[in-house]
This record gives sequence, C-alpha cells and structure tokens, in this order.
Amino acid sequence: MLKKGGHSVAPFTMHFEKNFPSPYSRFFAPELKYEGGLAKKAVASAKLVYSREARRGFSGLLESFNPDIVHGHNIYGRLTTSIVDEAKARKVPFVMTLHDYKLICPSYLMIRGETVCSRCVNGAFYNCLLSRCHKGSLISSLVYTVESYFASAFRKYDWVSRFISPSEFLLKKHLEAGFPEKKLVHIPNFIKIDEFEPVYSDKGYILYVGRLSKEKGVVTMLKAVKGLDVELKIVGDGPMRKEYEAFAKESGIANATFEGYKTGDGLKEMFKGAAFIVFPSEWHENAPMSILESFAFGKPVIGSDLGGTPEMISEGRTGMLFKHGDYEGLREKIGYLLSSPSLVEKMGRNARDKVERENNSEEHLKRLMEVYSRL
Repeated sequence: MLKKGGHSVAPFTMHFEKNFPSPYSRFFAPELKYEGGLAKKAVASAKLVYSREARRGFSGLLESFNPDIVHGHNIYGRLTTSIVDEAKARKVPFVMTLHDYKLICPSYLMIRGETVCSRCVNGAFYNCLLSRCHKGSLISSLVYTVESYFASAFRKYDWVSRFISPSEFLLKKHLEAGFPEKKLVHIPNFIKIDEFEPVYSDKGYILYVGRLSKEKGVVTMLKAVKGLDVELKIVGDGPMRKEYEAFAKESGIANATFEGYKTGDGLKEMFKGAAFIVFPSEWHENAPMSILESFAFGKPVIGSDLGGTPEMISEGRTGMLFKHGDYEGLREKIGYLLSSPSLVEKMGRNARDKVERENNSEEHLKRLMEVYSRL
C-alpha cells in the first residue's frame, strides 16, 4: 500500500525459511533457535528479552536505507526493543502498531487459565509467572515476565512517538495502563476490497475460520450448534484440534465438520458458500481481520461481546452479538438468522458496504500519513 502511494519501503525482520525474497535480507536478524542444552537455551531466552544481533542488523539497514520513519509490528520476543534503541540513537521517529496486549500483559492475551484477566495491566507482571500464563510453562512465563519488567524498568518504549491501535477497546486498555493519551491513535485495519467478490447466496452451511485454541470459544460454538438443522464447517488448525474433534464425537455433534487449514482460493470458496460466519472468541480480540474478510465477502457475523469485536459488528445491521461463553445465547442467534434468509442477505450487503466505506486502503493510507507527517 505504501509503495503504491509513492513511498520507498524497506522491511526488517528475522531470517526465516518462509520469508519472501528481499534486497534487504542481508541485514535481517539471525533466526533464533532453541536447540541444544540448558546453557544454549538460556542464551536464546536472553535474546528474547534483548537482541544485540537484531540491533546490529537494524543499524546496518538504517545506515543503508536512511528512512524518515520506522514503523514497528510485533517487535517483541524476536527483534526486541533493541531496534527502538537504535532508532533513538539515530533520532529516527518510531511508530508502533498494537496488535495485542503484550505491552500491558506479558503473555499478550489477557487470559488466566480460561478466564479474561487484567491483573498485570498496571505493571504487576509477576502475576504471569505465578499463574504460568504463557502456555502453562514456568520457564516461558518467567522469560516473558522478565521481558516485560526489563522494558518497563528501562523505559524501552519511551522513544515510540505514536502507538496505533486498530480498535478503540485496545486503545482504552493502554490508556488505563498509563500510556500517554497523546501517543495513542485509533486507525482501523484495512483490506484490499477488490480482492474479495461478495456472494449474497449460500450453500446451506455456517462457517468458523480461525485458530483452534482454547481462547477462541470453539467448545461454546460446538455446544450451540448441536442438534440444529445446519452444518457448521470449521476451518483452521491449532493445538486443540484433536481435543475439539474428540469432544464433538463424544457429544454427538454430527453436524460439525473440521475442514483443516485452508488458504487462497480454497478459503475464499469456503467464505462464499457460507450463510454467515460465527466468531465465538472468549478473549479480548483486538480487531479481527476474519471479521473484515467476512464482511468483504458479503457475509454477516455472529460475534461475542468481548474486546474490539462489538465495535466492528453493528447489531441487527451487519451481524449479531452474544454474551461470550453463553452457548444457549449463541444457539438462539444462529437459529434466528437461519430462519431469516432475507435478513441475512440484507446484513451481508450492509457488511460489504461498511468495509468499502470504512476499511479501504485509501482511507487507511490517508490516516497513516497524517500520523507520519506530524512526526
């Protein structure tokens, strides 16, 4: 998008086998590996907190490319705040998009066990360690806790001039955590509208697209569709897939099929054939791209009432909302839409109109450039 707008753009990331080719790859940080004994794993863990290799590579890129601005995405845990330090040393303005809650929650999800949690928001990061919040691992939780305290104690994000939040909810949470209001700006995500062909008919099924992990509300969704006269197609993969398949089988939920991971044309066809999409997430989602993609295909969404999701779904206009974890409430909404095909089509057209007006690349670029220009 930036290149089409006439700007020169250089990527900086970590070496990885699936990276696209880049003339700047010689500057990329080395891939972080956890192979070997305890000592090597300890060294690798330290590099998750602060990577001098990433800073050296980034220094070379800044020297070669000489940018007017740096825009960071998910820099923590791999590139680390070392690249912020290098930008600061060279007095290059730094903007950062907030994709999750990492700066206020070490494990980034704001979930403890299976419940929404906010105990770390005001800097009490030790709660992550006490509850083993990251993947239930004591060591991983320790590393993430140390990383958060390190960034906070040494004010590693102070050089970031603007934090861009795709949702008002995420912005509000960072404001509550003490981030300066003047540094926070809301810019919704965008999608390439012309790559999505809306289809207002369907092939008689409803669809879930997403990761199969505990925070996504898959069990709630499975309970909701049990016995309904509709097929639920579940597209995606993740650590809980086998468990969810077993749950569906043991619970006699015969109308749910697990389609596995899909991308490209295969995924597009799944969207096009759906009557509507179910988004039952049970954590504070930021601004899910899958909802925008659903809208772009002309499909309304039934979503949970957490995080940034309610900002995206207009009740009765582009979809419906239900209380997270309430499978009976979700079942009621699904049944209502299944009995109202004309309403589903109307919502789908409203949804497509919404993304055309509010989530196009031109509007996003305009708002992004306003931020860049101020800095």
